[in-house]
Amino acid sequence: MSRSARPAVEPAQGAVRSAGLIALGTGLAAAAVGTAVVGGFVAAIARMVVTPDRKRTERVPILEVDRIHGTVTLERTPDTELQGRYSLWFGGGTGHMRVGDVLATTATTVTRRIIAIDAGDPTDARRGRWGGWFYLTPGELDVPVEDVDVPTPNGPAPAWVVRADDPAAPWAVLVHGRGVTRAETIRAVPVFRAAGYSVLLASWRNDGVAPRSVDGRYGLGSTEWEDVDSALRWVAAHGATSVVLMGWSMGGAVVLQTLVRSPLAHLVDGVVLESAVVDWHAVLKSQSRAMRLPRVVRKVAQRVLRTPVLHRLAGLAQPVDLRELDMVARADELTVPILLLHSDDDGFVPSSASHALAEARPDLVRLEVAHEARHTKLWNHDADWFDARILAWLTEVVQRDGAASAR
Repeated sequence: MSRSARPAVEPAQGAVRSAGLIALGTGLAAAAVGTAVVGGFVAAIARMVVTPDRKRTERVPILEVDRIHGTVTLERTPDTELQGRYSLWFGGGTGHMRVGDVLATTATTVTRRIIAIDAGDPTDARRGRWGGWFYLTPGELDVPVEDVDVPTPNGPAPAWVVRADDPAAPWAVLVHGRGVTRAETIRAVPVFRAAGYSVLLASWRNDGVAPRSVDGRYGLGSTEWEDVDSALRWVAAHGATSVVLMGWSMGGAVVLQTLVRSPLAHLVDGVVLESAVVDWHAVLKSQSRAMRLPRVVRKVAQRVLRTPVLHRLAGLAQPVDLRELDMVARADELTVPILLLHSDDDGFVPSSASHALAEARPDLVRLEVAHEARHTKLWNHDADWFDARILAWLTEVVQRDGAASAR
């Protein structure tokens, strides 16, 4: 179990030629240096896109911790001012507290209720890291949890399993996003259990839990799907004949690639995506604007990622073609019902691609839109909204269609 970046005198003709050659050489050298600088910058951008975060930076100023009254005062940001339940890490990630209701705000600060301090002493903490994943282990839900290893191409990947009471229950495989771990997905366990599902909470390559890939780089879904395919094999070996996949953020891109690449995709009867990357072009365009990068830099960086030989500048073992990961363009390849949950103020992954996918495939896609929940925090902002929409979709679409096809 687990709780677990001019001479003053006119020179002779020969001297003129020599000076000209020197000037030309100097100009060429400067151009070469300039090209190298620009090329190095573009390569750095491409590398940043596919490199896992090794250090999670604590950026949120902690202004006061009042342990007597159980409150914490933080700098006010679009994330910290939202109602709901969230995690706050501090002390270089060794400390963790859970915070709840907003009790007071000023123009620059927000004071929230402390629900629990799980590790460390936040009294002297000056900065923290705001997070959406709220639970640390499934055991906190008072459910039976198994620690299992899922065989993957890179080695055994740890997973948590929470079984339904019915051995013949359908399965849900939960797929976390970029820069986090399987703990992100615990928030969805209760609603799937309420719908009668057994649940596998998967880890995947380069997430700090599962084995790393040979290059240690993200494939942005183009390689990680193999680990979800492995999870499908695992649940199939344990009797699964019906599976719902759920993915958050980049995990959504991973799930969508599983649908179009996995030989076991026939087991999947439905997909839930939260704040998902449906089209990487939209994400990189948004992030490039936020960083004030010229459009040409983004375009060339994308070419570096997909071009053989050049892809090695990003540290990739194989090219990553973002065009193949554009599921709006490939919408006609989708064959199972999809529930999209996205907030229009996401702040990281624009909801535009989710809207476009829903418009492209209204026969399969149901889009549920929030307006102020931010990125991957729809449950945190309003758990009742989150649970109700997933439960309704499971019962009205997936389980209804499954019962109909069984007749």
